[in-house]
Amino acid sequence: MADAYIVAAARTAGGKKGGRLAGWHPADMAGEILNNLVGRVGCDPALIEDVVMGCVMQVGEQAVNIARNAVLASRLPESVPATSVDRQCGSSQQALHFAAQAVMAGSMDVVIAAGVESMTRVPMGLSASLPAKNGFGFYKSPRIEAGFPGIQFSQFMGAEMMAKKYDISKEELDRYAYSSHKKAIAATQSGAFTDEIVPLEITLPDGAKEMHTVDEGIRFEVSLDRIRSVKLLAEDGRVTAATSSQICDGASGVMIASEAGLKALGAKPLARIVQLTVIGHDPVIMLEAPIPATKRALRKADMKIGDIDLYEVNEAFAPVPVAWTRELGADPEKLNVNGGAIALGHPLGASGTKLMATLVNALHKRGKKFGLQTMCEGGGLANVTIIERL
Repeated sequence: MADAYIVAAARTAGGKKGGRLAGWHPADMAGEILNNLVGRVGCDPALIEDVVMGCVMQVGEQAVNIARNAVLASRLPESVPATSVDRQCGSSQQALHFAAQAVMAGSMDVVIAAGVESMTRVPMGLSASLPAKNGFGFYKSPRIEAGFPGIQFSQFMGAEMMAKKYDISKEELDRYAYSSHKKAIAATQSGAFTDEIVPLEITLPDGAKEMHTVDEGIRFEVSLDRIRSVKLLAEDGRVTAATSSQICDGASGVMIASEAGLKALGAKPLARIVQLTVIGHDPVIMLEAPIPATKRALRKADMKIGDIDLYEVNEAFAPVPVAWTRELGADPEKLNVNGGAIALGHPLGASGTKLMATLVNALHKRGKKFGLQTMCEGGGLANVTIIERL
């Protein structure tokens, strides 16, 4: 099977709900990512054979094939096709998998995988709640109800179940959240994110223009005591808003190419795709899937967790990376070295390629070789991607 290579990777800086990116239509925001990827490589945009874009809330401004709309909002020619993917939080990581698989299969040579989510303009849950409120039904069918009677599938409930199953205390979760902010602060102040961030022009309340280049969710004045003081999400629980990922607006993407694609682009690869895995798991606890998924990916790659130099495990909720690290016997010093979604935000469908942009960048800056990315996903799913820095 042919190899697939990452030749460019980029993301916007995250915006808080109602914050600095609230004025950007998601199609335009995603279009800027497409423009930037082509600009980084310096290639003819007509060489792009497809755009695969992750997005979770495909309704309203993100409806009617957001991927195609992003192409139409970009400088790519109309001849470039596009399709939208929903694998919940792993949507753009799955977009990356589909793009890489097309290249590995030899059917395409250059594909962009991307993701977008404006959680300000298209709120979380809208694709289910809006039809339900207007008499168009609900996604939980009679057969699903029969299999899972009385169960409301909930990531918040799954996070609490994870904390209790793996006996992770609130104190440990609070300390983890504190470290996420501290690492994100250090990365921002040292310029670690500079190469991966696509600046977006925003309009300030006074009408002045400014470029958005810093993740808005980072709490630069963070303290462990303040994190400890945040109230619990459940009365007898362990998880708080401070130990959960932040609602976030953002877009991201990577360009994938074959050997022939590299020659056509005149580009040098940043990384090689080593392994692509996705699994289904318990949809009730929901967030546990990255653990067995990682074990499967390592087995298929004939690797051990110690062979991996850096890990990006999405911080949907603090129990996820804490349990993952414990169960895999992973080195916590290699985990989310520039902070994660607790500090930087989790723009749902954009998070997959966002994490990949950060992982590729971190491997290069730190001179490391192998990276692994995984995230929990609604429905009890998880993607795992292993890459080799070139």
